[in-house]
Amino acid sequence: MKLVKKNIQSTARNVLLAESEAIRLAIDGIDDQFEQIVDTILQTSGRVVVTGIGKSAIIGQKIVATLNSTGTPALYMHAADAIHGDLGMIQSNDVVICISKSGNTPEIKVLVPLLKRTGIPLIALVSQTNSYLSVQADFVLKAYAEHEADPLNLVPTTSTTVALALGDALAVSLLNARGFTSQDFARFHPGGSLGKKLYLKVSDIYPHHEIPTVSPGATIHEVILEMTSKRLGATAVADENGQLVGIITDGDLRRMLKRFNSLQLDHLRACDIMTPSPLCINPDEYATHALKIMQERSITQLIVALDNQIKGFIHLHDLLKEGLV
Repeated sequence: MKLVKKNIQSTARNVLLAESEAIRLAIDGIDDQFEQIVDTILQTSGRVVVTGIGKSAIIGQKIVATLNSTGTPALYMHAADAIHGDLGMIQSNDVVICISKSGNTPEIKVLVPLLKRTGIPLIALVSQTNSYLSVQADFVLKAYAEHEADPLNLVPTTSTTVALALGDALAVSLLNARGFTSQDFARFHPGGSLGKKLYLKVSDIYPHHEIPTVSPGATIHEVILEMTSKRLGATAVADENGQLVGIITDGDLRRMLKRFNSLQLDHLRACDIMTPSPLCINPDEYATHALKIMQERSITQLIVALDNQIKGFIHLHDLLKEGLV
């Protein structure tokens, strides 16, 4: 095959333009029937069974993944496997979405009558709205694609993009209708940085650290030893009742050296160089909120406190380690 490298950028732009235009046209297909489809799925006590063949099957798998992660139970059934035993996956309280560009493939023509016999709602996600699948379906999601993005009009590109976009529109519409929250999303995504952003709290992190603390009357030597031994670049300053009165950071030490000469250092105490009423965070706050505060204030640590009682420290390195940054 001869390699032709001309017009690469132009080709790429034309593909994106063709697909974006097809999605724009699909907006006109969002009508009362789309709303009926959402209502039908909401009212079912079963699952959304998504089926298709070829590239449509791959799109179907992605739609199933999106539905499951946003609160709508779903499963994937390959159309060819369905007519060889997998129809047993379907229960009487399910809803089926059948994806096909033409709506006239042999597998679809065999499968559709079998699906109709179950009596469950059949939704066609199809490009050709006058196809066999469209006529037989109870509802039609119009994924019209006049032309594929490749010059031969053969490769499923525009049609699969529109089908995928409509699947997203359906999943998000169901999400909104269910009142799905970020906490619900976190339950389905406990792993990875995405899950951690949604469920990881300050209380999950700070207990791993020692709590550097000095009294207001501590000497500078004691302050430096405490900060060095606990390795957080800061120490809390607490009174005899354990109440937080200030914080001393590496920056406070550097500013101290600029302000005082060596003779004065021996007479300084923690209360002389601390930052009073330091910024704190509640243990029950989300770790992402701690990150936001650090970024906005250009700081690297926060004291974790409850009712002005020191519970611990949370450091920017903790959030880096958890993959939140």
